[in-house]
Amino acid sequence: MPSRSESRTQLIESLMERFPHVPREAVIKEDLLRGGIAFDESALSDNENGEVKPKSYFIFSFDHGTLPELGAAALRRPPEEIVLTGGPYELRRTVVSVRVNPSSPYRVAADDNGVLGLYLDGARISDVGLPPMPDYYRHTLENGKSVMEVAPTIQWGYLIYLTVFRVCQYFGAKEECQYCDINHNWRQQKAAGRPYTGVKPMDEVLEALAIIDKYDTAKSSTAYTLTGGAITSKLQGKDEADFYGQYAKAIEERFPGRWIGKVVAQALPKADVQRFHDYGVRIYHPNYEVWDPYLFERYCPGKERYVGRDEWHRRILDSADVFGPRNVIPNFVAGVEMAEPFGFKTVDEAIDSTVEGLQYFMSRGITPRFTTWCPEPTTPLGKANPQGAPLEYHVRLLEAYRATMEANGLSSPPGYGPAGPGNAVFSVSSFMDSLPAEAAAPEDAVLPAETP
Repeated sequence: MPSRSESRTQLIESLMERFPHVPREAVIKEDLLRGGIAFDESALSDNENGEVKPKSYFIFSFDHGTLPELGAAALRRPPEEIVLTGGPYELRRTVVSVRVNPSSPYRVAADDNGVLGLYLDGARISDVGLPPMPDYYRHTLENGKSVMEVAPTIQWGYLIYLTVFRVCQYFGAKEECQYCDINHNWRQQKAAGRPYTGVKPMDEVLEALAIIDKYDTAKSSTAYTLTGGAITSKLQGKDEADFYGQYAKAIEERFPGRWIGKVVAQALPKADVQRFHDYGVRIYHPNYEVWDPYLFERYCPGKERYVGRDEWHRRILDSADVFGPRNVIPNFVAGVEMAEPFGFKTVDEAIDSTVEGLQYFMSRGITPRFTTWCPEPTTPLGKANPQGAPLEYHVRLLEAYRATMEANGLSSPPGYGPAGPGNAVFSVSSFMDSLPAEAAAPEDAVLPAETP
């Protein structure tokens, strides 16, 4: 955190100077992701009736306030993402997921000529572009539901995000991950009267995808992710592998080869993982959340209780036999390593721990990725850590991540679009912005599983 006498501008400029190998775009992007953005009313959307693609709340709130606390931004949604360019830092094109914080020192506002910019400490630091309303969002399903509700797209249209189960069976203080607001977000969306389907019917998902396929004539959407809350027993009579897998099977049968199929699920036994692959999934995200065993036990109590950290990691390694190591991409939540009350007290300790986890997986050919922690206020860790982790941690993580990847001879993982500053579209962390732009091999080619 900056000292009382240090402005946010001084903080980011000092980090840009200290870590010149980290793209300056990534320094600003990480600060926006960890701390949020305020929006003038001139920068808000007209929901689904305007020219700007609105924020869809595709799984978590990713906001620094509840909907009643967001004011106009709760009624006229902010954009799903923004793109930064130019300004005094000469930013290359940088796509940033929107996390609303009315008290943020960063503000998106229009100048006297109506041109949007990003302002920090009152000074304009970049131009701001907004995502255009895609044609497929202008069409509804036969039952009147919007495509945005059923199959929203993120990462500047690259990824279709199918949260087919919008709550989690890890429930309550003794089971929920302490940084996760999936269950609260479900409750607040319903309380606000917004359409927010708990379990998305198969026919609605397929109908929404058919609309996207028809109207996405540029083929901007390249991948889909199937995800939702953990299933600890059964849902609609199915276990987790069969519940999520059934959607992949139906999608691949209806739209063979149209999109790369990804699934975010728990680390499941190898036989269950094989079912995912048999159903047509090609990339598996068994997220390990936080590396340190002490923190995993306390911040992921449900995962510790039902599976356990060591078994979770064994299952991740086993899944590489099914998908191939390159196509197993577990996520961690960058920043919770430093969350009070149990987190590391220094950036050095937190980075050392995280790199230990990166080395563990990368040395085995598995490339984790990360989401920048947004301290949502309804979560225990969000309440205790409203400022999140220090920006220095996030900047140093980018440097350490790239170094560990290169030391193990790995390149950017498939399913995330192009890498490199000015090229990346992955919007919820800067790891893709911070990796080198790669030669034009078949973009996002998914490698086959290795033969045992």
